[in-house]
Amino acid sequence: MSKAMRNLLSGATVALGATVAFSGAAIAEENQAVLDQISQYSTDNSVAQVNSVFQLSDVSPSDWAFDALRNLVENYNCIVGYPDGTFRGTRPLSRYEFAAGLNACLQQIERMLEGGGEVTQEDLAALRRLLNEFEAELATLGARVDDLDGRVEFLEDNQFSTTTKLNGEVIFNLGGAFGDSRADGPGPIDDEFTFSNRVRLNLDTSFTGRDRLRTRLEAGNITRLDRATGVDAARLGFDTNNGNDVEIGKLFYRFPVGDNITAYVGAVGLGLDDIFDVTNPYFESSGNGALSRFGRFNPIYRGPDGAGAGFNFDLGERVTFSAAYLADDGGASSPVSKNGLFNGNYTAGAQLDFAPSDNIMLSAVYTRRYQQGGDVNLSGSTGSDFAADPFGFAASSNNFGLQGSWLIGEKFNLGGWVGYTNADLKDPVVTGNADVWNWAVNAALLDVGGEGNTLGFIFGQPPKLTEADIDFGGGPITFDGSDSTYLAELQYRYKVNNNITITPGAYVLWNPNQDDANDTIVVGTVRTTFSF
Repeated sequence: MSKAMRNLLSGATVALGATVAFSGAAIAEENQAVLDQISQYSTDNSVAQVNSVFQLSDVSPSDWAFDALRNLVENYNCIVGYPDGTFRGTRPLSRYEFAAGLNACLQQIERMLEGGGEVTQEDLAALRRLLNEFEAELATLGARVDDLDGRVEFLEDNQFSTTTKLNGEVIFNLGGAFGDSRADGPGPIDDEFTFSNRVRLNLDTSFTGRDRLRTRLEAGNITRLDRATGVDAARLGFDTNNGNDVEIGKLFYRFPVGDNITAYVGAVGLGLDDIFDVTNPYFESSGNGALSRFGRFNPIYRGPDGAGAGFNFDLGERVTFSAAYLADDGGASSPVSKNGLFNGNYTAGAQLDFAPSDNIMLSAVYTRRYQQGGDVNLSGSTGSDFAADPFGFAASSNNFGLQGSWLIGEKFNLGGWVGYTNADLKDPVVTGNADVWNWAVNAALLDVGGEGNTLGFIFGQPPKLTEADIDFGGGPITFDGSDSTYLAELQYRYKVNNNITITPGAYVLWNPNQDDANDTIVVGTVRTTFSF
């Protein structure tokens, strides 16, 4: 037997005995996975093609199979690695994977023979034994490749776009608010059960493979429960009510700058939570996170959203610095006085993220805001009326927040935050200063009653005005917020399948609007989320 053929058979034996992966994708049980595996062996796949064994970052001369791999790579050029430059030789190998690798090497041998190489009867017999052993798998590969070619041709002829993907989310919500009286004065709560919806369609476009232009179309009729109860803290975390008229909810572009920086530029709906990690992984999503608006994340992330820019800068594997400047998109496009990109309502912020381990995430955030009179909302519509607008005049604020999330083991996550806002009144005659605090803790118990299901609990103090001074020229008037509002939420997320989640739950408000004379308010809801 020739040396070349011995090298080939030696490499095949190594692959079978040591579960060495010949390809850049796994095939195991699903047909689509098989097709993906076969596609890795296209001779046009230059991304994963290996011309030298030293291109494989996880293969070293000390590995026992190193010589066999080097022979297959350098003599036959029929080995491909993963696109990240690894070989992953310790992962399990299926017969389909081995057949795909064998087929690639056989094709290379055939090309060598056509070029005038000598073949002995012994070599032909060895090849025939391998072909007989894997005859069924090789036949399946041929059928799969033909099927794959047909699918690709169909997709190319019927695809929506070569650069854009459509994904969407639909929410059906059944629920209502209950209590003896409103939190903002006399009168009953509007406590009728409602059935409502929210629809979001995201068109995500990539021009380079590493960037994304997001265009979000949005419509809904989920009402704001602050209007039914008289307090912002009662709001749902996913309310949207534009009469089901389709609007552009977000329009922003994300793109890399070098290897460590990701930049953002937006014209509509760009928020700090799009750029910064709010460090609340199990509750931040409006479609599958907290039911209450307050429970989603620290309210100091909420501010004038819309037009602006930001970036994330990776300072290593465990540290990220982010910064952003955003203007209210309602005024950023207006050239009149007290509007525009830099002369109207704005938020400027920075955040430092630190992950001391794979299971712990910590972050510190600072924002500086200016909001004109009539637009002031220091609480992000999650707390009391006093905390939202303590002055009734334009105000600037410094906002500080600390957040953390800790996955304890595999089934339990503990998180929380604290936020502080110091605001100054902006008026040529009247002066004033206010302090607003909020905090929360949350817990997520994973895979309760089935894989993918989550039992969640949130408890905290929505934004509370703790102290405020205002002086109209005759001496300061002081407000001391002695009463505190508390919110507790309990929910259970049941994952029907990968596309449908049902979340029944409720949250309770004690002392709404910072007044222990106000009656307790309860919000109950069943949120069903369809994603595609």
